[in-house]
Amino acid sequence: MDIGASIFFTEYSISPAELGTAIEDRGFDSLWVAEHSHIPVTRRFNVPSGGELERQYYDVMDPFVTLSAAAAATRRLKLATGVCLVIQRDTIQTAKLVASLDQVSGGRFIFGIGGGWNAEEMEDHGTVYETRFKKMREQIEAMKAIWINEKPEYHGEIVDFQPMMTWPKPVQKPHPPIIVGGAFRYAARRAIRYGDGIIPQASSAGSGNDPKSLSVTLGGAAEDPDRLKKYRDLGLARMNVRLPPAKADEILPVLDRWSKLIPQLK
Repeated sequence: MDIGASIFFTEYSISPAELGTAIEDRGFDSLWVAEHSHIPVTRRFNVPSGGELERQYYDVMDPFVTLSAAAAATRRLKLATGVCLVIQRDTIQTAKLVASLDQVSGGRFIFGIGGGWNAEEMEDHGTVYETRFKKMREQIEAMKAIWINEKPEYHGEIVDFQPMMTWPKPVQKPHPPIIVGGAFRYAARRAIRYGDGIIPQASSAGSGNDPKSLSVTLGGAAEDPDRLKKYRDLGLARMNVRLPPAKADEILPVLDRWSKLIPQLK
């Protein structure tokens, strides 16, 4: 079981390059970064985990920018969105961002995606809350066509474009791993239908892929060797350590402790 680290990068946190180097040197396998374009002042729903909405949600930097900085400072570390709110992004441009980051990182990108919970945020981008998951499925199907085909086209109910020419294509073939996130009833079904893994784990559902083929990534890893080994023995591919949007003096001691735990989980 691999151990990754997740963070909301902000102007007051450790920098992407510094954190990327630090976790790579300490044996972490991946860096996962969050996304929100903004947080509307008035909201119908609260953050799914409950509690107060922390400042990091509206201060977080763009994930493709921060992961590009981390990519330039590292050599083996996997770079992941955790998660990218694709339903708030242009499909064609996002496909190019994914392929470009996979190219500049030498094939180290993991595409974590989610439909989101903040109705007002996505509506500000022109996305209809009730059909967000249909849009996400069509977007991923369309992106796969862009990454794989020389003259891709896609015709869905929400996403639609004629044959085009667009490069670069990703280094990873046929495309970077797609990890479907979201604590929703049908999260597992979505992951089985068009993903390669899921975060967090949900009930299996019938579809085109074998549920056993999905890798499972869980967040909130605790500094408890016995507990971590239990998750490893259950077959989890990865657990992520959640880091605060803090400076190096607060984060590096946490990473030092984890550097002693990681070898025990191999």
